[in-house]
Amino acid sequence: MINRRTFLLAAGAAGALPVLPEIARADTWPSRPVKVIVPYPPGGSTDITARLVMEKVAPLIGQPVVIDNRAGAGGNLGMDAAARSAPDGYTFAVATTAHAINMTLFTNLTYHILDNFTPVALLTENPLMLVVPTSSPFKTVKDLIAAAKAEPGKINFATSGVGQSTHLAAELFATMAGIKMTHVPYKGSAPAIADVIAGHVQLIFDTTQSALPYVKEGRLRALGVTSTERIPLAPDVPTIAEAGLPGYEATAWNGLVAPKGTPAEIVTRMNAEVEKVLALPEVKTRFADLGAVCPPSTPESFRAYVAAQITKWGAVVKASGAKVD
Repeated sequence: MINRRTFLLAAGAAGALPVLPEIARADTWPSRPVKVIVPYPPGGSTDITARLVMEKVAPLIGQPVVIDNRAGAGGNLGMDAAARSAPDGYTFAVATTAHAINMTLFTNLTYHILDNFTPVALLTENPLMLVVPTSSPFKTVKDLIAAAKAEPGKINFATSGVGQSTHLAAELFATMAGIKMTHVPYKGSAPAIADVIAGHVQLIFDTTQSALPYVKEGRLRALGVTSTERIPLAPDVPTIAEAGLPGYEATAWNGLVAPKGTPAEIVTRMNAEVEKVLALPEVKTRFADLGAVCPPSTPESFRAYVAAQITKWGAVVKASGAKVD
């Protein structure tokens, strides 16, 4: 039987122990479902990418991976929620080109894509395609540049919204070509590309996933792709760099990030499992069918990649004068 003095000593010792928060450990992680926040609506390219990868990551980590779509504010709503999440390895998010752009475009962001997150892995890169209506007089990139130089500001370009990759790809093109074009923003890719097909707007830089079907149907003409190499889905379409604007490159990308402070062991483990999935032939084929590639990455190389993207697009945003409060 424990006497009163022994009990009080034991209780005092227990009371002296610090109350420590539960810390996720790599050797026990994950012990419950993992959530991945996608800051865009279901059905878009980022959502498709996240679901395709994570459905195959789940069996590798032995727990379900739940996709949580939180759209709004140019992708900032979901990233703000992810930045505020506990860094315990049970919440991740998918960042995109837009989030690198947003670092300069938005004046009152509640997060920073590098300061508040730990990069985990680059998922996909997807080139854009410069397309015009089939009735357009522009047959080549050089035709377009010459016309824009002859009549500054007369040529209009559609985008899926201010600050999106479709917008900044066009602004980068204009800056490098030394031309002026007029921006016509839409609420999404679908209405923008519809007006280009109808001839109401003269061109658009859109994802290959969105634009290529219309090119194949003969409703749009492709002048070039924004990648550094031609894409297998459209081998006859030149890169914009080879078609008349040397050095031009603009890529839409998706990457996995974790809240800052997530244990390094968990970040390393998730990167390893994601890389296994991205190396699967069926996954590579599926993304290739969507016009995307899956470059290998480490957390360190992906951090450097994002930093370079912030610098690159920051310069384009400043040159364009775009700003969102």
